[in-house]
Amino acid sequence: MKFLVVEDDDLLRHHIHYQLENSGHKTYVVPDAEEALDIPQQSEIDAAIIDLGLPGISGIELIRTLRQQGNGFPILILTARGNWENKVTGLEAGADDYMVKPFHIEELKARLNALVRRSSGFSQPYITAGPFTLDLSRKQVLAHQTPMTLTAYEYQILEYLMRHNQQVVNKQKLINILYENEGRDSNVLEVLIGRLRKKLEAAGNVSPIETVRGQGYLFNLYCT
Repeated sequence: MKFLVVEDDDLLRHHIHYQLENSGHKTYVVPDAEEALDIPQQSEIDAAIIDLGLPGISGIELIRTLRQQGNGFPILILTARGNWENKVTGLEAGADDYMVKPFHIEELKARLNALVRRSSGFSQPYITAGPFTLDLSRKQVLAHQTPMTLTAYEYQILEYLMRHNQQVVNKQKLINILYENEGRDSNVLEVLIGRLRKKLEAAGNVSPIETVRGQGYLFNLYCT
């Protein structure tokens, strides 16, 4: 998943960045609202972590601006202000949850995972489809309750397609998710999709990823 982290404390910003990246996520870390506003225009964001006490434009104003621009991703507030008025103000500005500093990084990860699951329509830390179970916390896929061996790229593709099941996802969207601005072409993606299909069919006796000619790919099992 891709997270935007807006925190002016250098040490805390580095710590969050390290912990999330070490858990397999992509993070965009910036110290102020001005830089933060550019990120959603350049990349698809799954959730944002925003400190309220930012220099210049406040965290509250940043949240309001992001919502006014039409960004619907979940927003988690970080604040050293524990009084209820600040929490209410942040939630009314468009945030989805808040944490008071200091906090435990494992709780932060759990809150983020829960927010992203709910925004995708899933309330549990698992996505199931036919014989397949996606463990979002462990980044693991099981077929008939047996763990599968997938590469990081294969897992990313499968998670995105399952989160958007029954929707056609175009090739460029998947390329951008995997490689950002590295300039990879669709041939690389086709190889990864082909390899993933073989693994799913061998483990689950079904091949749920369909090619929609001229449009992209479709995960054609209903996910719950």
